Amino acid sequence: MTKAAGVVGLGIMGSAMSANLARAGFKTYGYDPVPAQRKALARAGGVACRSAAEVLRRAPIVITSLPSASALQEVCSDASGRAIVIETSTLALDDKLFAKKILQKKGITLLDCPLSGTGAQAKNRDLSVYASGDKAAYRKCVAVFEGFAHSHYYLGDFGNGSRMKYVANLLVAIHNVAAAEAFVLGMKAGLAPEMILKVIADGAGGSRMFQVRGPSMVAGKYPAQIRIDVWQKDMKIIGDFAAKLGVAAPLFSATAPVYNAAISQGLGEQDTGAVCAVLERLSGVKR
Repeated sequence: MTKAAGVVGLGIMGSAMSANLARAGFKTYGYDPVPAQRKALARAGGVACRSAAEVLRRAPIVITSLPSASALQEVCSDASGRAIVIETSTLALDDKLFAKKILQKKGITLLDCPLSGTGAQAKNRDLSVYASGDKAAYRKCVAVFEGFAHSHYYLGDFGNGSRMKYVANLLVAIHNVAAAEAFVLGMKAGLAPEMILKVIADGAGGSRMFQVRGPSMVAGKYPAQIRIDVWQKDMKIIGDFAAKLGVAAPLFSATAPVYNAAISQGLGEQDTGAVCAVLERLSGVKR
């Protein structure tokens, strides 16, 4: 029997996941409001649908990868069928709980499953899934997780996936700016950026963000894996979450002005690694 899965939202992450599922042998249904994204799915071997509701009717397990809470609510409002929905977007937990209630009334199970990884990592199936919610539903989704990710973790109650994602993204925010700061210091001191990447990535000072975004910082070119203007949404979610818990986050807070400066310098559509360009300008580094 042919395996089947669906993806709603075929942006940077969703298109990579759907292509990997198709390569893994899944009959992959997908929808995105942008026609070009639907055509790209068809070229990757998937089946383009005319609506999110159609995906949910045709696929037993559906991944949602959406830009906003309003997009998730719209998908949930139109949903029917008995699919399990793997919700991978980075959104406020209250918004996911609201979506869960809408779907529960329709007999649809929602799992909270944010992802760790960039768009480039998604293309290479180098993602981690932070899964939470109904354990029986999670078990039914294991083959799908393994079709688009290299690892998946079951974290218990619904919402723990998002909580873990906020922790991960706090570190991403800090390590990304830290990597840029290190490159700028080295370049201003006369070191070649290629050598900085090679030596530091292999030592105690390296980090996964240094390795992932370092090549872009070396090249000084930042094609979007996650755009800075989209990342601002994630920054707000983390800040609000920490504030609600009364947690001091001085390092995270210190990165916010750098990302804000990138927006003000017209870099909003660039990848978050473009904070390196911001620090280069502030430091008078000329390549």
